[in-house]
Amino acid sequence: MDTAAVHALLAEHAELEAQLGDPQLHSDSGAARKVGRRYGELSRVVRVVRELEFVHADLEVARELAADDSGLAAEAETMTVRVGELEGELAELLLPREPADDADVVLEIKSGEGGAESALFVGDLLRMYLRYAERHGWRAEVLHATEADLGGCKDVTVSVRGEAVWERLKFEGGVHRVQRVPATESAGRIHTSAAGVLVYPEQDEIEIEIDEKDLRVDVYRSSGPGGQSVNTTDSAVRITHLPTGVVVSCQNEKSQIQNRVRAVAVLRARLQALAEEQAMQDASDMRRSQVRTVDRSERVRTYNFPENRISDHRVNYKAHNLDAVLDGDLDAVLDALVAADRELRLRPS
Repeated sequence: MDTAAVHALLAEHAELEAQLGDPQLHSDSGAARKVGRRYGELSRVVRVVRELEFVHADLEVARELAADDSGLAAEAETMTVRVGELEGELAELLLPREPADDADVVLEIKSGEGGAESALFVGDLLRMYLRYAERHGWRAEVLHATEADLGGCKDVTVSVRGEAVWERLKFEGGVHRVQRVPATESAGRIHTSAAGVLVYPEQDEIEIEIDEKDLRVDVYRSSGPGGQSVNTTDSAVRITHLPTGVVVSCQNEKSQIQNRVRAVAVLRARLQALAEEQAMQDASDMRRSQVRTVDRSERVRTYNFPENRISDHRVNYKAHNLDAVLDGDLDAVLDALVAADRELRLRPS
């Protein structure tokens, strides 16, 4: 354990705690959110360090008295095991983090092979992520959705904000495959279709310039839920970045100006993601599981309805609780992915 690094983090935590107590900080919501995020992250380190100090102190006492008390000898063995567990947990927390680990997330879900059934599956995935965000106290907002004729969505874009959002959701990128009997299938045959998930960080400050001359802005009438303004004014905005061909849309806000501001923010995030991908092709861990083509054979996860089974093919994870997972109970599969990533990073280089 790097003692100097731990002391530096404890000092930073104390400084951030003092900042959070300063009313002036909260006049800038962006700065307050950034400080609060970092404070929450370091609070996990502080908790482990304090518990480790407490167990170490008790262990020393137990070892001194163990010769005269067999009960204390057994307790010392238990505490020795706990010390090892805490040191392992601390080592994981001290691992270098990705620059985006504190960032919020933009999540896109797109229908692929399977037609109407794929669009229905996109709707299922959207509900799953919204429920998961709700369980964790995150704020999830649907920025844009293209509804399909028979239900579900052809594509949907969601903003997810909260503590450790990217850290948890960054492994969701890839092709998600569903196996089930469609409602329109009279013969009861199982069909396989797919949807693609793209995940990228929504940075608070993205150092990328967008020239207004490179943008084509189209306005149109909103569709779907939204109150009285829906279908009465051209408030929805679609922005095309001409040099890259990237297109983003937003219809969630009430005014055209608000939708444009939100769409530009998403565009910045997408252009930043593209720039990072091009610059970091040799170290593209966060991109390797992203969707290339929404093809059923390139899957990262399978949702099998007849067997109530979910399988993540990257870590050989399987569980027969698909109904619970689709209701937002994603922690077990995400824990497996996070654990595999940490094990890989803990290996000696």
